[in-house]
Amino acid sequence: MGKALKGKRDKVFLASKMGIFASGEKRGIDCAPATIREELEKSLTLLQTDHIDLYYMHRRDFSVPIEDSVGALADLIKEGKIGAIGLSEMSADTLRKASAVHPIAAMQTEYSPWTRQAEIAVLDACREVGTTFVAFSPVARGALANGVADPEALEEKDIRRAMPRFQGANWAHNRALIAAFNALAAREGVAPAQLSLAWVLSRGEHVVAIPGTGKIAHLEENIARWDWEIPASVAAEVDALINQRTVAGHRYAAAMQATIDTEDFA
Repeated sequence: MGKALKGKRDKVFLASKMGIFASGEKRGIDCAPATIREELEKSLTLLQTDHIDLYYMHRRDFSVPIEDSVGALADLIKEGKIGAIGLSEMSADTLRKASAVHPIAAMQTEYSPWTRQAEIAVLDACREVGTTFVAFSPVARGALANGVADPEALEEKDIRRAMPRFQGANWAHNRALIAAFNALAAREGVAPAQLSLAWVLSRGEHVVAIPGTGKIAHLEENIARWDWEIPASVAAEVDALINQRTVAGHRYAAAMQATIDTEDFA
């Protein structure tokens, strides 16, 4: 990435994260002020730049007061090393506490027709404090983009293999919902991914989406109908078809869910 940015840095809005340590000797979540600074310096070196425009805390570190972590990030803004602060998968209460220390530019949380936890409180809290809501996995980790025909055919290291919604009887149930969703998209003359993205973007003026696109063809499909606004009646059909009551299985296994601060359904 650093090589790719050479000579183009002023044309790129660069976002990165810190907080989760998933490899090496250190495992878990660490958002202590000293760690935040240390990880930022590593990223600046690797990215061959002197600043990151938006720097996220990837997860809530329950051992460190959110005010301390945000305070450390605010110091980095004063030093010109980051432009704005982002949070990821955190609750409305955490967002309000963080915002009391420094404005929070973005809250990145999973959101799509089949992942609705943000609707409990975070969407409204973001609107309240002036934070942009950044929806990741807006096409349901590929499920609402014709991207998962058979979870068993996914690569061994694919994280979806460990997600309850892609397993056994849950997947058999969800596959029927997906088929109905695909039929709805076809009726409206859009691709399933375009329908899911339009639904997400219709949820508020403060909502943006970041599909995890790894192929040029998917990128082209995602933006081909950027100007299509989902009719309210169609959005209501999507709501009724795919929601927290109709989808089988939780979005994460129990161990991963324990790291999430975002409110959850009973």
